[in-house]
Amino acid sequence: MGRLILRRLLATVPVLLLVTAGVFALIHLTPGDPVDAMMAESQDAAARESLRRELGLDRPLYAQYAAWMGRLLRGDLGRSIRNQEPVVENVGRRIRPSLELAALAMAISIAVALPIGLITAARRNTSIDRLGTLFTVVGICMPNFLIALLLIFLFGVTLRWLPISGYTDPLEEPLAGLRSLLLPAVTLGLALAAVVARTLRSSMLEALAEDYVRTARAKGLSEGAIIRGHVLRNALIPVVTVVGLQLGTLIGGAVITEYVFALPGVGRLVVDAVFARDYPLVQGVVLLIALGYILSNLAVDLLYGWIDPRIRYR
Repeated sequence: MGRLILRRLLATVPVLLLVTAGVFALIHLTPGDPVDAMMAESQDAAARESLRRELGLDRPLYAQYAAWMGRLLRGDLGRSIRNQEPVVENVGRRIRPSLELAALAMAISIAVALPIGLITAARRNTSIDRLGTLFTVVGICMPNFLIALLLIFLFGVTLRWLPISGYTDPLEEPLAGLRSLLLPAVTLGLALAAVVARTLRSSMLEALAEDYVRTARAKGLSEGAIIRGHVLRNALIPVVTVVGLQLGTLIGGAVITEYVFALPGVGRLVVDAVFARDYPLVQGVVLLIALGYILSNLAVDLLYGWIDPRIRYR
């Protein structure tokens, strides 16, 4: 197991290099630069050129990338062009709301998806199965912003049960913090629950058709005992894969959802940084998102061995 973790961590190095190089090239090749964003009303060419030299934007791209990588190897992500604060501090202020939102959304999705997937698979081709299938199709097809608007209209405007925007720190005010995160978490959780429930249903139907299930039935085991003791664990491998990929996305920040509910998370941070051409901040956030995907995939690989003891790592 230790060798697996070490190999995966070493394999992240070329991945992160490719990610950083690609993002660096793309953001620098887009029209405009930070000087245009910072001095839009200024026509002083000398001042603009001086600022460009101060920011290091007058050097070739390869020299800028080499300088950024040199700082990165020292653990320095640079400073934001907009506010001259360290990128680590900018991201640090925004990462906790995104992590709280991701954790709550994941909990909601699993709580909704597991019973729907189990029941629809066990009651195949019944009215319950058709209702569950309808939920998954609607959840997959409906965009997040539409789900958000419907929830805002119902629970925020009509019933006035929950706030429709803003963020309250759950560590300072637990109840108010949970209320501020509930609508965006449900928005993300329902969409994810639809994918997980559909994956679980398909995986369970495949497992229910296996020979060992027929043998268990022939021995007189109840359907519930068969599902709990034999089918569910074998059906969880594809589900864990889907959840791991979605968790990486949630850690990186749900841009649209954070914008709709005015949450000060990483998603909003990276969009604002792109519009401001804040190169160091964009690169730092993208690096964080890439790390989120890599760590979530590593966690998924480790869970495989726990779920299915037949899986062995060399």
